[in-house]
Amino acid sequence: MSKIQWQGVFPALLTPFTKDDKIDIPLFRKNLKAQLEAGVDGVILGGSLGEASTINYDEKQQLFICARENSPENFPVVINIAEQSTKDAVNLAQKAEAYGADGLMLLPPMRYSADEDETLHFFQSVSSSTSLPIMLYNNPVDYKIFITLEMLSTLAESKNIQAIKESTRDITNITRMFNRFGNRYKIFTGVDTLSFESLCAGADGWVAGLTDAFPRETVAIYRLVKARKFDEALKIYRWFMPLLELDIHPKLVQYIKLAASATGIGSEYVRAPRQIPSGKERDGILKIINDAIQSRPELPDYLNL
Repeated sequence: MSKIQWQGVFPALLTPFTKDDKIDIPLFRKNLKAQLEAGVDGVILGGSLGEASTINYDEKQQLFICARENSPENFPVVINIAEQSTKDAVNLAQKAEAYGADGLMLLPPMRYSADEDETLHFFQSVSSSTSLPIMLYNNPVDYKIFITLEMLSTLAESKNIQAIKESTRDITNITRMFNRFGNRYKIFTGVDTLSFESLCAGADGWVAGLTDAFPRETVAIYRLVKARKFDEALKIYRWFMPLLELDIHPKLVQYIKLAASATGIGSEYVRAPRQIPSGKERDGILKIINDAIQSRPELPDYLNL
């Protein structure tokens, strides 16, 4: 089984497009380089921010090949699985393992609100089809399926299910998981606006969104909290909050792409049915982004704490 140290900052990378709706590999490479230089600990491809609902298997493989070729040898490259059927999810998991992915992030069934037994069967079917380590994505707010403690107890028998992306937006759920399971699962915060609080509650890592535009600030917060330099981390976090709130909006893809474009490591192009924001909406989002850029804080030497 491939080994991943499930800790640190794992960006949910954007999928950049050209004006004619092709994958923009040079821009993807540029963003990846910025993430690596900032000190991230792994990357996730084809997640919600990566426009999972509109990219196809071949495009996801293109992203993987580029990430693998432009990352250090043991750097974790994780493929997201967000399929509608168990059959398709199993197929993608096996293909991802065959082409060399280091791990999987697994969402519950899409477009169908599966009950507890159906959800367990879905997760177990995928986990038993691959030896890759798996992070489950627990996001009942957006995906209407809550992975309960009882479900996690059953899934603990699946040894390659190793981590949880915790996006319930209930900070106390982190403590409940630690109390119930100890270190059986590594816990990642998956909501940017609760990242500082979640890390202070003991989360092992952060699946981050605004790192796509502001990677150094994201990693700095994580490293400072883990070094117990809470005041320094909190100062950056308070500056960051207006930007982090873009991550919890239905148009998070469009807004974070605007931010990445403004910081020079992304573009605005999205895949239809998404459209680039315009008019007052665009002006309002750009004001948030530009105000933050103008007041960007000086960071400590967080990579050498």
